[in-house]
Amino acid sequence: MKILIADDSLVVRDRLVTLLTEALQGIEVVGQAKDATEARSLAEELRPDVAILDIRMPKGSGADVLLDIKKLNPVPKVIILTNYPHPENKKKCIDRGADYFFDKSTEFKKVVSVLRGMLRGPAKT
Repeated sequence: MKILIADDSLVVRDRLVTLLTEALQGIEVVGQAKDATEARSLAEELRPDVAILDIRMPKGSGADVLLDIKKLNPVPKVIILTNYPHPENKKKCIDRGADYFFDKSTEFKKVVSVLRGMLRGPAKT
C-alpha cells in the first residue's frame, strides 16, 4: 500500500513515517509534501493508495487538495489529520470525500488502526 503524507510540519511527517513503518507491514511512504501545491503534484505523479492530509498548509488547504485527489484514478482513500477538528472543517472534508477525519492531538494513532484494516481488506461474511 502506497502512502502520501502532506503536512507542513516536518516533525509530524517524521512521526507519522516512524509510526506507520514500525507498526505496519505492507506499506510504503512514497512521498511527503510540505504544502498544498506539492501535495497535488505528488498525488498526481505517485498515485498513492492513501493520502494523509493536514487541513492547514501553505499554498492552499488540505480540504481543497482533497477535491483534486478524489478525481484521480484509481481514487485514493483520504485521511484528514488536523489540529483543527472543528465541526465545520469535518463537515467540509467529509462532504468533499474524506474517508476519515482525525484530531492530531487525540486520535493520531487511529491512522494506524485504519490502515491496518485496509491492509486486511474487506471483512468476509
